[in-house]
Amino acid sequence: MSSLSRELVFLILQFLDEEKFKETVHKLEQESGFYFNMKYFEDEVVNGNWDEVERYLGGFTKVDDNRYSMKIFFEIRKQKYLEALDKHDRSKAVEILVKDLKVFASFNEELFKEITQLLTLENFRENEQLSKYGDTKSARAIMFVELKKLIEANPLFRDKLQFPSLKNSRLRTLINQSLNWQHQLCKNPRPNPDIKTLFVDHSCGQPNGARAPSPANNPLLGSMPKPGGFPPLGAHGPFQPSPTPVPPLAGWMSNPPAVTHPAVSGGAIGFGTPTNPAALLKHPRTPTTANPGMDYPSGDSDHISKRTRPVGMSEEVNLPVNMLPVTYPQSHNYQQDDFHKTVARTLSQGSTPMSMDFHPLQQTLLLVGTNVGDIGLWDVGTKDRLVVRNFKVWDLSKCTMILQASLVKDPAVSVNRIIWSPDGTLFGVAYSRHIVQIYSYNGGDDIRQHLEIDAHIGGVNDIAFAHPNKQLCIITCGDDKTIKVWEATSGAKQFTFEGHEAPVYSVCPHYKENIQFIFSTALDGKIKAWLYDNMGSRVDYDAPGHWCTTMAYSADGSRLFSCGTSKDGESHLVEWNESEGAVKRTYQGFRKRSMGVVQFDTTRNRFLAAGDEFMIKIWDMDSTGLLTTIDADGGLIASPRIRFNKEGTLLAVSTVDNGIKILANADGLRLLRTLENRSFDASRNASEAVTKPLINPLTAAANAAAASSSGAGAPSAVTAMNGDTRSLVDVKPRIADESLDKSKAWKLMEITESTQCRSIKLADNMRTSKISRLIYTNSGLAILALTSSAVHLLWKWPRSDRNSGKASASVSPTLWQPPSGILMTNDTTDNNPEEAVHCFALSKNDSYVMSASGGKISLFNMMTFKTMTTFMPAPPAATFLAFHPQDNNIIAIGMDDSTIQIYNVRIDEVKSKLRGHSKRITGLAFSNVLNVLVSSGADAQVIY
Repeated sequence: MSSLSRELVFLILQFLDEEKFKETVHKLEQESGFYFNMKYFEDEVVNGNWDEVERYLGGFTKVDDNRYSMKIFFEIRKQKYLEALDKHDRSKAVEILVKDLKVFASFNEELFKEITQLLTLENFRENEQLSKYGDTKSARAIMFVELKKLIEANPLFRDKLQFPSLKNSRLRTLINQSLNWQHQLCKNPRPNPDIKTLFVDHSCGQPNGARAPSPANNPLLGSMPKPGGFPPLGAHGPFQPSPTPVPPLAGWMSNPPAVTHPAVSGGAIGFGTPTNPAALLKHPRTPTTANPGMDYPSGDSDHISKRTRPVGMSEEVNLPVNMLPVTYPQSHNYQQDDFHKTVARTLSQGSTPMSMDFHPLQQTLLLVGTNVGDIGLWDVGTKDRLVVRNFKVWDLSKCTMILQASLVKDPAVSVNRIIWSPDGTLFGVAYSRHIVQIYSYNGGDDIRQHLEIDAHIGGVNDIAFAHPNKQLCIITCGDDKTIKVWEATSGAKQFTFEGHEAPVYSVCPHYKENIQFIFSTALDGKIKAWLYDNMGSRVDYDAPGHWCTTMAYSADGSRLFSCGTSKDGESHLVEWNESEGAVKRTYQGFRKRSMGVVQFDTTRNRFLAAGDEFMIKIWDMDSTGLLTTIDADGGLIASPRIRFNKEGTLLAVSTVDNGIKILANADGLRLLRTLENRSFDASRNASEAVTKPLINPLTAAANAAAASSSGAGAPSAVTAMNGDTRSLVDVKPRIADESLDKSKAWKLMEITESTQCRSIKLADNMRTSKISRLIYTNSGLAILALTSSAVHLLWKWPRSDRNSGKASASVSPTLWQPPSGILMTNDTTDNNPEEAVHCFALSKNDSYVMSASGGKISLFNMMTFKTMTTFMPAPPAATFLAFHPQDNNIIAIGMDDSTIQIYNVRIDEVKSKLRGHSKRITGLAFSNVLNVLVSSGADAQVIY
């Protein structure tokens, strides 16, 4: 949608409100996604109209857009859940838990468990975190305050919380002006025209020789409104005026020409792209806000921000939310948990890291390029180096003679830059000799050669990815003073930008108002900007330091920063005012003479970091003073390379011993612990896990083209980078449980010596009888036992400096009981319980245990040990139990009368009864992949 079309929507919103079409106003706000009416949202929240709250919110964001959106939806659904519990409406609470809150379980399983436990309490205020929960009205008011903070912090709501400043009845005024103009153009204008319709152009009737009245003195639709502020939207209060529009890049121009506002055609308002993108780059129609660095998203960019989301959770590994409303620190309000003070990992690369980049979606995958041309791929969660590749030219015959001669003379090659593509399916490597290599990444340790480009004469100093014209491209710059743009599927060159008078040091592609452009910096300190055309540079400006300068935008794309070091070692970190092309803020705290080129990075739209003086220096984006420093326990180089992951929870920094330290803040430590806790599950379940195929769309397109050129049957459609429907007949899905993965998960070995074994004794101060059943919990953090006296015992490994809480033979687990001191004890018959068949099963998230010891089947809460329910009294007695892997409410119960009953706990109903065995059931197992139940019996049969 063009800027004028967007403005028309605002005019219609104003008109509808003036005409009291309240429901229509809010419907248009939601459908267009241009303006979020905070007052209306507050009214709906306070009134508890939850369906309307989520419907209205859904016009601006979805649950999985980012962590702010996820927390917003979580707080709303949690409040619905608590209100249902407060009314003792258990069925409603269960419905909300399953339909609304279960989506968050995969991101924070412990939190979901705790929420589920509230069902077991008579009053959820017994939970310590909810003990201060008041009445419904006050709880909604408190929640709205937190929601407002989340919405204001969410980049998707940027520039959507303030209505533009408009004069009263602006749409009516424009129509008046149009009709006056039409009347002046009449061949025979009448002095008092009678306007009866707007559906056709105005034309006066029979001529009477009268002159047309002045538009100023004879308005045609009633009195002409006087200038004034936009009227209040009913009870919603007045909107704040916006400052006068200022073109973001106009000030960068040396001599910006005077460009008038394009004339509006007499036809329908267009929805296409601007006809003169160059003019838009110089003078984009972008209303500025109180923050001049923030751009006002156009209709198209807004559509992209709302609809285009990467598959899966791009940046959300954890859901760090609490039972109570989340609070956010305001500006200049910091906690130690915000900073990356802890060295969580130390990786040995083997050669000096020159460039690093974290995967855009998988927060713990780190790419590294070194001074000897090596590239490495690390999973910092598991500390495994998945891939290492030494530099080599893939096809020397296709390289220029200049490169071939250069490599013969001196084969030494360094990586200058390594970077992931936006979707993480490709990564590019820029080398110090001519070459750019592009790899496709297909998950795990599977990287494949995709493109090799002899890009520049001399070194390739930087590489980046961009999407001009919705097509993925590769941008490179080099010692030959040029910037080049390459098509990412075939490697075809699309543009060559010439104009720098020194080697080009870095490139920074970006877009505003749907205009794609590239900033470039050269070693003579010049900054230039280029559109994807052949019209030359649009900007010529001097960077502070006049030498090695890199530029980068904040994560939300609203603020532009640069960092550079002069030949004399003076370093400059600055923020730019794009609307004026001037330095807005200069950050203090650098060494007078830096010992190398300072590298910098941004994170979380809040912090800047740079490597200087053998440490990492941190600034708040809004303050020029140095905020803190991090020495990473020593061992850093003078100007270390640094890189944040996309979520800002981990920070990679290079060290003097050719290694990398991974620093983590509190959220990063939680992320790494979560991965550690899941590693045991992953290895144990590797043989059953089947993952969704990870397909590189560029590889698919290239394969399709190759098949077509060779005469083979090509697919009927190839997917574009924007996610259009494609045919993928040439791509075979990859399955995670290949033999190689299995061998990594379980390395079988023959145990022949007692020294290969370790043993520990589980303490039992309850003096129970013998153990009848013993299993690890699904998380691998505890052991659950069922004794012959029908009592359950639970041992947990403590967290300490010696142990992270995982199962280990070097640390003894401790017997655990809830503060109430109650025991989980099964129902038994009058017979000797030691002669009964004991069986139990854990739900997949370890929240519940189903158990039987010859009597009724019991369902226990693993957090409180309380008995949730008992059912199915003997005879027949249960002899084996199994939870359905996808639904904890469905269980399979093997009986001593040889039958198997499929039971729904929620509705207390036997759904089906299976027969086939002739003796009692001894084993049951659901397939995690297939819709199959396998059973074994005392009759020595296995049936499925």
